[in-house]
Amino acid sequence: MITNEFVPGSPCWLDLGTPDVGGAAAFYSAVLGWDYESMGQDVEGGMFRRDGKTVAGLGKLTEEGARSAWMIYYCVSDADATTQAVRSAGGTVRVAPTDLDDWGRMAQYSDPSGGQFAVWQPGTNKGLELVDEPGSLSWTELYTSDAAAAKEFYGGVLGWRFGDMELPGGGGTYSLITPAGLPEERMHGGLMEVREQDLALANGRSYWHPVFAVTDCDAAVAAVTEHGGSVQMGPEDAEGIGRLAVCVDPSNADFVVLAPAQA
Repeated sequence: MITNEFVPGSPCWLDLGTPDVGGAAAFYSAVLGWDYESMGQDVEGGMFRRDGKTVAGLGKLTEEGARSAWMIYYCVSDADATTQAVRSAGGTVRVAPTDLDDWGRMAQYSDPSGGQFAVWQPGTNKGLELVDEPGSLSWTELYTSDAAAAKEFYGGVLGWRFGDMELPGGGGTYSLITPAGLPEERMHGGLMEVREQDLALANGRSYWHPVFAVTDCDAAVAAVTEHGGSVQMGPEDAEGIGRLAVCVDPSNADFVVLAPAQA
């Protein structure tokens, strides 16, 4: 489970880069029940909130040639040391460590197979205020063409531990991710090896996407299609996990909606 006890290596923030800020604000408000709060006329972006609590950020996509996508941030105690670890492990620094006033320090990277992620060294802003509840982040997931290399990279950079499970029906191996030093019930994500042709959304590169908890997967999917998005997979039931669907928004940013199985 994801909590907002943000220990090193745990997800603590996410934001969406999109060419259409207004359209994204309307879409996710309809699908996930979010309220959007602009940061003002001088900034194309703002915050998504649910029940008054911050659940994500939103900003204008400015990187030339980049696709619209969710960026997931992981908590670190030292962004500069993490940056050195990324370089040493064969990753790429896309945005060098940068102070955001007294809020904290951030950096963005690509892993050796192109998967983009970010880190956050907290200052006054620790991260998301609502997680693992309907309408908020509940899981993170990496699709990669080389699971073994991904484990080596992220294990070295973020200290993650991995536990493998076989997917039903010969669907392959899924690796569960837990921050260093925490019990398995604090696992926060997974990675899965897929074929390169299955990575077409990111032009063959590995990619991360968020999983958002919902109370009704089918209703969320109906809202996705009604408001200009589409569905890549599902809705379908996953034994012991819940009912889920892989979706893309109108600007082609991917995400998953999951109605968790009842305990």
